[in-house]
Amino acid sequence: MGSYKCCLCFTRKFRWCEAEPPADVRAAFAAHAGEGRSYMAADQFRKFLADQGDGGDDAESVMEKGIQLGPRQHLRGKLAMPAFTLDDFHRYLSSVELNPPIRSQVHHDMAAPLSHYYIYTGHNSYLTGNQLSSDCSDVPIITALKNGVRVIELDMWPNATKDNIDILHGRTLTSPVELIKCLRSIKEHAFSASPYPVIITLEDHLTPDLQAKVAEMVVETFGDLLYYPDSECAKEFPSPESLKKRIIISTKPPKEYLAAKNDKEKNGNSQNLDDDEAWGKEVPDLQTVLDKVSAFAFARSPPNYKSIITIRAGKPKGEISEALKDDLDKVKRLSLSEQQLEKIAATHAADLIRFSHRNLLRIYPKGTRFNSSNYNPFVGWIHGAQMVAFNMQGYGRSLWLMHGFYKSNGGSGYVKKPDFLLTVGPNNEVFDPKASLPIKKTLKVKVYMGDGWRIDFKKTHFDSYSPPDFYTRVGIAGVPTDTMMKKTKIIEDNWTPVWNEEFIFHLTVPELALLRIEVHEYDMSEKDDFAGQTCLPVSELRLGIRAVPLFDRKGIQFNSVKLLMRFEFV
Repeated sequence: MGSYKCCLCFTRKFRWCEAEPPADVRAAFAAHAGEGRSYMAADQFRKFLADQGDGGDDAESVMEKGIQLGPRQHLRGKLAMPAFTLDDFHRYLSSVELNPPIRSQVHHDMAAPLSHYYIYTGHNSYLTGNQLSSDCSDVPIITALKNGVRVIELDMWPNATKDNIDILHGRTLTSPVELIKCLRSIKEHAFSASPYPVIITLEDHLTPDLQAKVAEMVVETFGDLLYYPDSECAKEFPSPESLKKRIIISTKPPKEYLAAKNDKEKNGNSQNLDDDEAWGKEVPDLQTVLDKVSAFAFARSPPNYKSIITIRAGKPKGEISEALKDDLDKVKRLSLSEQQLEKIAATHAADLIRFSHRNLLRIYPKGTRFNSSNYNPFVGWIHGAQMVAFNMQGYGRSLWLMHGFYKSNGGSGYVKKPDFLLTVGPNNEVFDPKASLPIKKTLKVKVYMGDGWRIDFKKTHFDSYSPPDFYTRVGIAGVPTDTMMKKTKIIEDNWTPVWNEEFIFHLTVPELALLRIEVHEYDMSEKDDFAGQTCLPVSELRLGIRAVPLFDRKGIQFNSVKLLMRFEFV
């Protein structure tokens, strides 16, 4: 359990003991400060940072901040430069702000087509709760955008008087919210968490006149933020970099447009004004767009609906092998339910992956998830699906995985797919999710200790009569062969548990692996109490000793609860 510096024992349930720095922390301090030395100077701390793989250019300022975490001032009175004592060093390592577990910058190549990225995607983004009777609102849309979600789904239906557009889950008891309110909130909050594009997927249940009204609302609301496609059917999607601070629309082409297009092809009419060739290939500015829309749109209302659609969507019809054929002349978005995905993946896994090289795959929850639960996102990810759509208003382990996955790449909402999901071999072969693969990396994880529950929780939250009995579960979520969970021993009656336990994970696909961490409080007579969780992308881990913040069931970070851990590849 470790030794203790002090012990405050008023009653048993209020006992709290501050644990000594773990042996590895003491050893690191001694190795860099010098054996027997009581402080670590800036140059020595800079060397420690370099050894951990961190830049040491701002070592002095980091030390100043670290020293301020403690109850004393630094040794400026005795030394010309700031210095760490062992306690200062331990507090620095335990600081989530100064010593986080993953990188926080965008570092992936953002210049590839959208189809090369996993995109943080919401499902029924307007619902505040369950799928059958909860209120529809712009509030969950705002929350999702603030959390970095990049794809917002809106289900559009005619309002009661058939003269405007409501957003609601159709044929349920959900109460509506007006489309215009959702659009305005998207505009205001679209780029609060990330500068990369927001995609609005529109589920369209409208008449042609209301579709035209949607187009008018979208253009007027978003103005210069709205991206217009260069042509009717793009051969390749634009890149996230080229779409920075832009909003793009994805939906099925309107039925009246498809009918007109078919008539034109039958009649050989090249003068049809409802044709992208009449627009030109580039849109220099909003005013030009509005002028051209006014000239060529439906006579009854500018602009026309199909002109704002960048990502054309559809669902599979007929043979799935036909739906998954890659058309070199155009790209599209295909939507599959989670059940359809599992069924198709069993027989057409390679076709799914080939299709996703250039086209977008969107996966959505099955209709029986009335309580807004979610599914295993890895089934979609390992088959190349870019838009694995989740009910962001729910909570549970599946959503924790989603939160963790999109901590990657600076929380930008866009994560570059691994190369093996973007390439074709010499015999047209692609990645096989079912293949037995060799171990590529071995991750060693050490759980030293935890702290912060005494601050964030009431003293009687876990047990009315004694301090909590904490244990930690550590494991991997990823491809099936990599997925596993392990657990530490239970530390009884301690608000600051010390485990000092090490775990080893052999990874065949580390590019998609998440490190899962959960803390629970053991309860002999009832279900163990939840005490915090997080998921960390293995590819983003900062090696060495790190402070790991924990989150509540809904994914909100606790103010103080954290673990001290060490990560290394061996």
